[in-house]
Amino acid sequence: MSKSKKARMQELVELLNRAGRAYYQDAEEIMSNYEYDQLYDELLELEKELGITLSGSPTVNVGYEVLSELPKERHERPMLSLDKTKEVEELKRFLGNQKAIMSWKMDGLTIVLTYREGKLYKAVTRGNGEVGEVITNNARVFKNIPLQIAYQGELILRGEAIIGYKDFEKINEEIEDVDAKYKNPRNLCSGSVRQLNNEITAKRNVKFYAFSLVQAENVEFRNSRACQMNWLREQGFEVVEFHEVTADTVEQEVIKFSEKITRNDFPSDGLVLVYDDIAYGQSLGRTSKFPRDSFAFKWADEIRETTLLEIEWSPSRTGLINPVAIFEPVELEGTTVSRASVHNISIMEELELGIGDKIEVYKANMIIPQIAKNLTRSGVKDIPKACPVCQGATEIRQISNARALYCTNPECQAKHVKAFTLFVSRDALNIEGLSEATLEKFISLGYIKEYADIFHLDRYQEAIQNLEGFGERSYKNLIASVEKARTTTLPRVIYGLGIANIGLANAKMICKEFHYDVEMMLKAAREDLNAITGIGEVIAKAYVDYFSSELHVKQFRNLLAELVIPKEEQEQTRQIFAGVNFVITGSVEHFANRNEVKELIESLGGKVTGSVTSKTDYLINNDVTSTSSKNKKANELGIPIISEETFLSMVNGGRNR
Repeated sequence: MSKSKKARMQELVELLNRAGRAYYQDAEEIMSNYEYDQLYDELLELEKELGITLSGSPTVNVGYEVLSELPKERHERPMLSLDKTKEVEELKRFLGNQKAIMSWKMDGLTIVLTYREGKLYKAVTRGNGEVGEVITNNARVFKNIPLQIAYQGELILRGEAIIGYKDFEKINEEIEDVDAKYKNPRNLCSGSVRQLNNEITAKRNVKFYAFSLVQAENVEFRNSRACQMNWLREQGFEVVEFHEVTADTVEQEVIKFSEKITRNDFPSDGLVLVYDDIAYGQSLGRTSKFPRDSFAFKWADEIRETTLLEIEWSPSRTGLINPVAIFEPVELEGTTVSRASVHNISIMEELELGIGDKIEVYKANMIIPQIAKNLTRSGVKDIPKACPVCQGATEIRQISNARALYCTNPECQAKHVKAFTLFVSRDALNIEGLSEATLEKFISLGYIKEYADIFHLDRYQEAIQNLEGFGERSYKNLIASVEKARTTTLPRVIYGLGIANIGLANAKMICKEFHYDVEMMLKAAREDLNAITGIGEVIAKAYVDYFSSELHVKQFRNLLAELVIPKEEQEQTRQIFAGVNFVITGSVEHFANRNEVKELIESLGGKVTGSVTSKTDYLINNDVTSTSSKNKKANELGIPIISEETFLSMVNGGRNR
C-alpha cells in the first residue's frame, strides 16, 4: 500500500512541478487552479501520512528557478510562501488572543524595493524565494511608484506588482509578440515586469501595492504592523487595503472582503493575516517553508454541477483556435455563467472533456469561470478539421508544454484583425464602435469576412444586440457610424486597404496621378507608380502586388459598391510646399489637431514625417525654445523651428503670390 502511495507522491511531484513551470515561466496553463490546489493538498496529506518528503516536492521548494536574461541577485532574507487554509476556524485558531491585520492577497508578482537617501535604489523580483531578478529599470516606470521619498535612511519593503482586469483586457488586444493572448492578468504582469526593454513595461500600466515593511531604521513604529503600513502610505506608497482583526471579528471581516471582490479591478486569490505585534511575530521564527507570523486564507470556491453542451472554437489573429466550453447556465458568485475558456487541447485531454459530460464549474479568484472537474469524462472528440471562420485546414501543434489547435490558412480572416482595425481607423473609413476586440468577435462569429461585410452588419441585428457588452443602443450607434462612413474619399479607401508602406499621403498622390479613375489605378504598372514624385520602388511593388491578386480586386470592387465617393475637384491650389519636408510636434492652436496641419501641408504639395532628420526642412513647434528631443535634434542639424503663426504666414504668403 505504501509503495503505491509513494508512487502516487512521485507522480504528483512531477505533475505539479510541470504545471508550475508552465504557469510561472512560460505563462501557460496545463491545468486549472482548482485542480492544482486539489493535487497539492493530496500530496501534502500523503507526505504527512507517510512521513516522507520527496526531493523536488513543491511543498518544500519555494518557487522555480528564473530563466530570463535579467541580472540575478540573492535576497538578504529569504522570501517564504505562506501557510494557507480555506477555513475561517483555522484563522481564529491562528489569531488566538492576538490582533492582526488582514489584507488582500493580490495575484501578481512580488517585488522587493530598496530606497537609499530618499531615492529608489533597487527593485528585485521574488524569483525562487532565494534569488530574484533585478528589474530596477522597469520599476521606475510603474504607474504609481514614488521615485523619491522623504525618508533618507535605507528602506526595504515588499509589495505586489499587478495589472488590473480592465488594463489586462485592453493591453491583451494589442499584444502582437506572443503566440496567443495571455490567459490572466498575473501572467501578463509577470511578462511586463520582466521585460528587457522598460519602454514596453511603461505601456503596460503596471501598479505596485506595498504589503510589508522589511527595514527602516530609526523610525518608531510602536511595535505595530498597522503603524508601518500607515507610515509607508505617508511616504507616498499605495498600500494594499488592510483592516485590523481579532478572533472575534475575523469572520465578519472575511465576509466584507468577499463582498468587495467582484467589484475590484485587481486580481486577488485570497486574504493574508499577519500579527500586528511585530516582536511577537518575529519571536515565533519560521518553518523550512513558512513564516509563523502570517497565514493565508484562500477563497472557498463556490462550485456548481452542470452539463457541457458544446465546445465553441474561437480563432484568433495568431491562428490559435481557442476551445470555449458552453454549458447549461448556473449561478456562481451572484451572476449567471454559461461559458468558460478551456485554453488549449492539453487541458481538454487532461479533463477528458466530451459533449454531454457532467462537469463542475467555479470562478477562479471569484471572477474568472473555469472547469473544476469532469465527473463523467467521456473523452475528447470532434476536434475540428476545418477553421470555423475560413474553413481552412487545422493542425494540432505542440507549443512549449501544451498542445493547441491552429488554422493553417494564411488568408484566414481571423488572422487579419489588424487589417480590419486599420480599415475602420480615423484616417481610413473612420467607423466608431468597431474596436479591435469587437472586430475580432465579429470575425470569429462569421459576421465579417471581407471589408464590404461591415456595411451589412444589420443582417445580424438580433445576435449582435444579445452579445455581451452590446444592446439596442450600442447596436444603433454602430450602424449609424457605419452608414455615415459610406460617404468617403478614394484616398481614404486606398489607405484603408492596408497595402504595405502606403500611408494616406501616398494614397492621395496615387489617386491624384490617375485622376481618381479606379480602372486606371487597377491597371497601373510599377513603372507608372515609380514615376510619381514621392512614390519609390518599394511602394510601387507593394501596390502592384496587392492588386495582382484576383481576390483583392474582387473584394475592392465589392467594397466600392457599398460606398459613395463624391467626385474629387481637381487640385487648384498652388503646390507651394512641393519637395518641402515638415515635422510637427507639440499642441496646436489654430487647428483641431496636428492631423489637420498635416492635411493642409500635403494639399500644398509638402510632406510630413514623424522624426527630425537631415532631410527635414522645418520643425513646427509652438514652443520654439523647448528642450524637447525633436527641438534638440533640429538645433543640432540647423533646421529652422517655426511656430504655428510663422507656418500660417508662409501658407498665406504662398497662396497670395
